[in-house]
Amino acid sequence: MSSAIGRTWRQVRDDLALKGVMTAALDAQLLVRHVLNLDATGLIASETDPFPEDKTQALKDLVTRRLAGEPLARIRGFQEFYGLEFGLNAATLIPRPETEMLVDFGLAALKNRPAPAIVDLGTGTGCIVLSLLANLPDAKGVGIDISTDALEQARANAEALGLGGRFEARQGNWFSGLGDERFDFIVSNPPYIASATIETLEPGVKTFDPMAALDGGEDGLGPYRIIAAQALYHLVPGGALALETGFDQGHMVNELLSSAGFCDIVIAKDLAGHHRMVTARAPK
Repeated sequence: MSSAIGRTWRQVRDDLALKGVMTAALDAQLLVRHVLNLDATGLIASETDPFPEDKTQALKDLVTRRLAGEPLARIRGFQEFYGLEFGLNAATLIPRPETEMLVDFGLAALKNRPAPAIVDLGTGTGCIVLSLLANLPDAKGVGIDISTDALEQARANAEALGLGGRFEARQGNWFSGLGDERFDFIVSNPPYIASATIETLEPGVKTFDPMAALDGGEDGLGPYRIIAAQALYHLVPGGALALETGFDQGHMVNELLSSAGFCDIVIAKDLAGHHRMVTARAPK
């Protein structure tokens, strides 16, 4: 006779905890919910129901993947971000909570601009620009990425969110393909890890995240140099720029933007007190 669903997820919790998974209880519930296609309420309501025998192997396979260090979001194939759900693939980073700072800034910067135009450099899942479009009904956005697989995922996410008509995914390397287009807001979460330190990253990142989205070159600042040098050509007067940064890169990115002619430069910290975002404006 099959174990009850409640007993099953608690056993998974114990197995994960035994291997040092810090979020064992939450992960166990989410894995069981994923296999059984249940929401949180459904899991509670099904506590005493027998776990379906034909789903047992599928659950075991997912638990094995989690024990191997694969992030839960990659196993489930999606991640919540800014109250929305974004599908993932191997070419995209998992959207992270701290990146929501870029969306917050963009919404504030664009709130009084009619029909603002946005470009997201290295768009990945499209989570930043699509979150902006979801909250700015008159806005239009472009997502640039060098990866065709990432762009395919961004397009799929746009369609799933009902934003396909206001979003364009373009293949390109930073500003290539934009011609002389200008935007009200340029935003990016670029690769910013120094090449030599990638091997020191936690296994869930080093093994499962796309290397092209991590490696920022010898000192991690390569993409920022490109963006600082070219962004003013693609911003309207007074247009805004927001860049996610590594915890120790704020002042260096500040200097790059200042030298390039940006004004109103601000280094913002995340909830942990680390430098996480640098914002700036084009001169009016």
